[in-house]
Amino acid sequence: MGKLDSPKLSDVKIEDRFWSRYIKLVREKMLPYQWEVLNDRVNDAAKSHCIENFKIAAKESTGKYYGMVFQDTDVAKWLEALAYSLEGEKNGELEKEADEVIDLIGRAQQQDGYLDTYYTIQEPLGRWSNLREGHELYTAGHMIEAAAAYYQATGKDSFLKIVCRLADCICDTFGPDEGKIHGCPGHPEIELALVKLYRLTKDEKYLNMAKYFLDIRGSQSPSHFEEEQKMDGFHHIFPEFEHLGYNNIQAHKPIRKQKKADGHAVRALYLYSAMADVGYECRDESLLDACRILFDNITGAQMFITGSVGAAADGECFTCDYDLPNNYNYSETCASVALAMFSLRMFQVERDGKYMDIAERALYNTVLGGMSLNGTEFFYVNPLEVVPEQLKANRTLHHVLPSRRKWLGVACCPPNIARTLTGLGNYIYSENEDTLFVNLFIAGKCSVKLKEGTISVSVQTDYPYDGKVKITVENHEGIPFSLAVREPGWTKVEQMISKSGKEVSVRREKGYLYTEKTVWESQAEFIFEIPLKPVLMCAHPRVASDAGKAAIVLHGWGNGVEKAETGKNLGAVVLDAGGSIEPVFQEDLLGGTTAVLADAWRVSEKGWEGKLYQPVTERLEKCRVKAVPYCMWNNRGEGEMRVWLRVRE
Repeated sequence: MGKLDSPKLSDVKIEDRFWSRYIKLVREKMLPYQWEVLNDRVNDAAKSHCIENFKIAAKESTGKYYGMVFQDTDVAKWLEALAYSLEGEKNGELEKEADEVIDLIGRAQQQDGYLDTYYTIQEPLGRWSNLREGHELYTAGHMIEAAAAYYQATGKDSFLKIVCRLADCICDTFGPDEGKIHGCPGHPEIELALVKLYRLTKDEKYLNMAKYFLDIRGSQSPSHFEEEQKMDGFHHIFPEFEHLGYNNIQAHKPIRKQKKADGHAVRALYLYSAMADVGYECRDESLLDACRILFDNITGAQMFITGSVGAAADGECFTCDYDLPNNYNYSETCASVALAMFSLRMFQVERDGKYMDIAERALYNTVLGGMSLNGTEFFYVNPLEVVPEQLKANRTLHHVLPSRRKWLGVACCPPNIARTLTGLGNYIYSENEDTLFVNLFIAGKCSVKLKEGTISVSVQTDYPYDGKVKITVENHEGIPFSLAVREPGWTKVEQMISKSGKEVSVRREKGYLYTEKTVWESQAEFIFEIPLKPVLMCAHPRVASDAGKAAIVLHGWGNGVEKAETGKNLGAVVLDAGGSIEPVFQEDLLGGTTAVLADAWRVSEKGWEGKLYQPVTERLEKCRVKAVPYCMWNNRGEGEMRVWLRVRE
């Protein structure tokens, strides 16, 4: 069974009240803003120096390298985001800026194809000498992804030629042959990028290189990473790597034998995404089996209710099953981006709705929560519980911020959000020879090329504010096709009806509703409703942080209770499990959104004057809480926030 494909982004038009707001924000504000940041022209924002690093590497400016060892990737992801945006909507000014940056990148490239400003400027003799920490292959991967996107968007091949030279340099340097480096990257990314390059160029050496990096990971004894540390002049770029084990980089055992998600969450999920890609392309069922096991472990035992992952700040990592703290969790924005990437790839191979359920959860919650509603402030860490005064006073919580920042010292997340949102069309629809899959309920249009011809689909909905969905398929060529609509795992679609009002016969399979394959009328309509009912969700009894608590959830959309509506000391709020809970759309709330009102009590502070402890005499006062979408919290200044609240019958 072949892999499903996403339509070209140029064939997808998003016309959605919820998502168009964000897409417009990225195109009109975030991309220009990030360009200014990359050029160090935003006051009070953390310094970037990205463009200047390339100028120095190209010998067009003088000075020292500044930033993280992977600073180049901020430019690469910005270019990828811009490419996706251009594919959907042309912008001559931004395209001109992109072309100028691409020319600069080409001038900074070394004669043999090598491209990395850190090592070109800072350590010219240190190439490939620290694969665990140096991020050269990670940086190359993001460059390749950006170039592939830019070529597909514009047809211009100058950037593609640059990264093909870079990829050729990598293929000449690494591999099993004598004289080559028998190693793999500490931070995966190059693997999935090489698969993209293979799919674009059809050059099998890129696929073979990706597979080599996967096969060798964790399989050597001693590992190449250990051998590196014995070399003269070796030094740790990141001091924390002195105490972090090889599990932090998923190199503690061969990848096919890894049964639990472990280590740095972003590294892990980029790796798993590549495993899914290579597993399919090479028909390697052992890689796909490992992906299935790892996905189930993440979503069944190591994922927060907001679709974020990564419990610990030390190592930015997965820890163990059911370790899901709320106030000191890490939950890097990039990790949720990577979870959505992995989920999409697994869906395209497996055609199982459970994967798109998770992609949707990550996209609607933490991916969006990583940016402000003005598009110019960002979170790296995404907590589920915040008490600002504690964050400022308790150094053990130093990684958690009480509010978003204009830019970040490690700025991987802002451009990662941008490329995800401008590439959102990749998630909405999928296609194979005779079936159109509707994965996300996002209003808009799409032209879909099936084996026997082209059909056009239009989706009308106000989801997530309303569950009514109408899908119209124009089929003037009389092509037989089947429509497959995702039925979210958290609900059940009662029926699908046609334009004439008759019920459409469907079969349920792996979370999708399939119509029969037939020649439908030239303008067929499929109408259904997704029940949108808020619920109080509890966690597995082994999640100690959430014991005796509940989260307010609406259609897979986590909600946070904030000081703005409910006042201080949210730890004293107790939800009423048997009380009223209802969604309410408010046009004047955060630009227009659905809040959830729920009955609750508040523990009274009367009688506590001068006391820190006393016998249990909990006095409760009736109250009502208003929970807002998690992705929109902290858009009204600093204040307390909680996703999980105490609950009682």
